[in-house]
Amino acid sequence: MRFLSMGTIRQPGNANLLIGGLDVDANREIGVPENGSALLAVLWLSLALSAIAFSLATTVQGETERTSTAVDGIRSYYLATGAIERAILYMQWGKEFYSAATPVLRMSFPTGEAEVEVIPEAAKYNINHSKPEDLLRLLANLGTRADQAQDVVNAIVDWRSPGDISPFDQYYLSLVPSFRARHASFEEIEELLVLKGMTTDLYYGTYDRDAGGRLFRRGGLNECVSVYGAVDRFDANTAHPAVLATLGLSPQQVQALVERRRRQPFLNDGDLGDYSVAAAGHLRVGGNSIFTLRATARLRLQDGKLSDMRRSVAAMVKLMPPGYDSPYHIMRWYDNAWRD
Repeated sequence: MRFLSMGTIRQPGNANLLIGGLDVDANREIGVPENGSALLAVLWLSLALSAIAFSLATTVQGETERTSTAVDGIRSYYLATGAIERAILYMQWGKEFYSAATPVLRMSFPTGEAEVEVIPEAAKYNINHSKPEDLLRLLANLGTRADQAQDVVNAIVDWRSPGDISPFDQYYLSLVPSFRARHASFEEIEELLVLKGMTTDLYYGTYDRDAGGRLFRRGGLNECVSVYGAVDRFDANTAHPAVLATLGLSPQQVQALVERRRRQPFLNDGDLGDYSVAAAGHLRVGGNSIFTLRATARLRLQDGKLSDMRRSVAAMVKLMPPGYDSPYHIMRWYDNAWRD
């Protein structure tokens, strides 16, 4: 007997073989099973190709959704931008379209809806002229630790006061990169971010838990102070709760005032009633000529419902008196703004 290639056995001649008790013609080829291993290889290859196809499909779906989200974000951005431009027009057109008693302007567009908050800078403390004790109470009402609040207030006073090199300058010069305090008035409120003792959580705000364990947002210092803020009377319709508490209102009065203005904004100073008394006359309705407009837009979906995506932008606008080349000037623009 001899073994042939291709897995067959051949017996020369016409002799018969006795295999397993059966008389088999030796001239016939006996096949060794190879079809099973080939089928198994095909199955493994199919499985690998299916995994590759599934992974590719998942990646394509994810990229498609990401691109769609990015496009919706851009559309929402321009919708919010258009809402700010319309709000500026409303403010120019007079009381028929805007007054201090309408701190929120709601607008509808073919592609979505937007809300514009009109916040007078007079609703915030003036960072250059406010008393240190007022700033200290303000920081305490924002939940700042007493030692940190004192450090920040001292740094603010040092920054805005003329003088030679101070201990704060020595601290700033030890940093990388190093710098010195301006020893002059704040020109931009973001200068607060470099002060000794300041943190991003204190400046922008952070999240905390109430007694029931629910998350709530604690506002930041940037919502309470401004380069163009007030020093005596503050807008009751838009002032931050921490500002209201600093003016002398109790926590119960602050909560009641916020709930009242949410239901129905105050129409005029006479509408303030007991709140003005509690604040020792430091509350009013309305602002001066500089406002922050914060617009939040939502796209309208094909089924008519509004998208869950929100995009907020903001602008600091100064309304100019008659005789200037433009009725308003945009002093600052914020592509990304925070809204509770």
